[in-house]
Amino acid sequence: MEPSWLVGLAISVLIGTLAYWRKSLSKSGVWGAILVGTTIWGAGGWTWGVLLIVFFVLSSALSHFKAAAKSTVAEKFDKGGQRDLGQTLANGGVGALLAVASLGWPDPRWLVAFVGAMATVNADTWATELGVLSRRPPRLITSGQVVEPGTSGGVSLLGTMATLAGALVIGLTGILLVWIDGVIGGPLNALPDAAGRWGSVRLLLPAVLGGVCGSLFDSLLGATVQAIYYSPKRGKETEKKIDPDGTPNEHRRGWRWLNNDWVNALSSAVGALIAVLGWQIIWG
Repeated sequence: MEPSWLVGLAISVLIGTLAYWRKSLSKSGVWGAILVGTTIWGAGGWTWGVLLIVFFVLSSALSHFKAAAKSTVAEKFDKGGQRDLGQTLANGGVGALLAVASLGWPDPRWLVAFVGAMATVNADTWATELGVLSRRPPRLITSGQVVEPGTSGGVSLLGTMATLAGALVIGLTGILLVWIDGVIGGPLNALPDAAGRWGSVRLLLPAVLGGVCGSLFDSLLGATVQAIYYSPKRGKETEKKIDPDGTPNEHRRGWRWLNNDWVNALSSAVGALIAVLGWQIIWG
């Protein structure tokens, strides 16, 4: 096994174990983190791996931020703050596929796509974790109708600002990592037509564009075709197919197969695509 894969495996095991101890990951989530982390670090390199770690650390920290205040709203979500295998694959699976693709078919735009995917999942996580704390109720992204906090497809000013901030953080981190790679003699991750070491600055706009658009696409899916259920016991809509006590919920609308994990995965793919398109349009 190549050294980069061994390093990726070791770091993924360490972080996965710590996250399980901190109750940020379930047992299956640890395996998902090891699979995704090892693949991204091994195939993409250290800059890809560190960017994934930044996303994971920040998103895990936010999931614990004011957890008590978010507990009631969290009942509407399909999954809790402890991420399982499905969630780790949904958030990092597209990135892992991009890393493998970059290994098999070298092209500098894979990095741009990866940053866009990570910006999307980070922006969406920030929007969810901070948006539910908004004092004003969210509005449905499709109609503007006022809905309860935590409703799929609901957006608020605070959540939108968090979306932008989450994408911006990943974009800035990507710039820094690519610049450091150049300073220590790396290939600048072969950014398209990078104008010297600070050519990495041009990564910011595509990253933010991809992250924000990908997160908004997530909200659009949530408001239209994501599977939504109704809990007779709790008298409210939820993303959960089955309540925590094992009671099946009634399907209300949306495609039954399109749960929150699939929504996250599809949104990250859209964010990756838009980041690349943005790079081509802005920088040629």
